[in-house]
Amino acid sequence: MPHLDLGDGFRLYYEVHGPPLDAPGTATPVLLAHGAGGNAMSWWQQIPALMDRYPVITFDHRGFGRSPDIEDGPGRIAFGADTLALLDHLGVPRVHFVGHSMGGRTAFALYGRDPERVVSLTYSGTNGGAVDDRYRALRKQLEDDGTLAGTLLSRALAPTYAAEEPAKHFLYRRIRTINPPRAPEFLQQNGRMVNFRGTAATRLAQSGLPILWVVGELDRVVHPDLIALSHDVTPGSRFHVIPGAGHSGYFERPDDWNATVRTFLDEVEEGRWVPQLRA
Repeated sequence: MPHLDLGDGFRLYYEVHGPPLDAPGTATPVLLAHGAGGNAMSWWQQIPALMDRYPVITFDHRGFGRSPDIEDGPGRIAFGADTLALLDHLGVPRVHFVGHSMGGRTAFALYGRDPERVVSLTYSGTNGGAVDDRYRALRKQLEDDGTLAGTLLSRALAPTYAAEEPAKHFLYRRIRTINPPRAPEFLQQNGRMVNFRGTAATRLAQSGLPILWVVGELDRVVHPDLIALSHDVTPGSRFHVIPGAGHSGYFERPDDWNATVRTFLDEVEEGRWVPQLRA
């Protein structure tokens, strides 16, 4: 299995699918960063939809899948550095970054370290750190009224998904079982970040990067009304709601998710993307 061995003894699992990275005329690679409930296997419905044109890089975040963290390792704060090391290892100068949920943190962590590496950003079921006081107020309201109540696993899919797609529902839950045990606070903010009220919105808006926001209509982890605000604070970005999908739209409604993301990537790759105008 392909692993990248880093200096601290950590081994990062990754895969590359599609055209060779170093072939003449190869399109800009797509880097897929999974969420907290998954790993590289989560993208099984996306890789075939992209790999005819794009090299597709998937990986297991540190502490997930086949990338168990080292004892007393840095955990989530190393996500950006790990990803940058992977791109260096593969000799990839630039990528289209697609991050789902937790993977949105990795997207901005990579951008913060090396902005020139990122050609476009697709944020799926995540705010990417682009928030403001309106966002914070609405999130509190949704938490207080119970809209966002329940465990992450119970909110990961639309309420009717298990009945509609029992086999895929079973697979979704099985994929997460290869993740190693993690401390409950693994993904929680700590230290100075606990009361941090900053935002990635300013840097994203000033970057000029093509940005696509994708969210499920029934998402109860990051409600679509919240993502609409992330879209609002990043002028020129695009916003798409997947009908009938919960938090894991890429898994639940892959045809819609794949078509939306592929159209966006093709337009950016071909120089046809234009910022979305506001009314």
